[in-house]
Amino acid sequence: QVQLVESGGGLVQAGDSLRLSCAASGRTFSNYAMAWFRQVPGKEREFVAVISRRGMYIYYADSDSVKGRFTISRDNAKNTVYLQMNSLKPEDTAVYYCAAAGTIYGSRSQYEYEYWGQGTQVTVSS
Repeated sequence: QVQLVESGGGLVQAGDSLRLSCAASGRTFSNYAMAWFRQVPGKEREFVAVISRRGMYIYYADSDSVKGRFTISRDNAKNTVYLQMNSLKPEDTAVYYCAAAGTIYGSRSQYEYEYWGQGTQVTVSS
């Protein structure tokens, strides 16, 4: 089992920055690719970014919604994955989840992830 706990969400204004953290415990963190997803009520969970086990490969959502503004990173010594979010927009408002997959590269599909955190709310006001 892997336990994931997100933190760092909150209420900010458009243009502000936030850094989300996801602390993992349980099994060896470096054995898991890690990803961030987000979800708004009534919509499917949306892929945001994924980082491979050693951090060598990083992929972001294909759309322009997050590219250039969000950065995923990980610190395997601290068992933590981060999502730095800059120039936040109201449309970034969502619950953000981190997820772990026991593969090298991870996936854009939520169905490939075995473990999920409880989510952290990010609200961006205009």
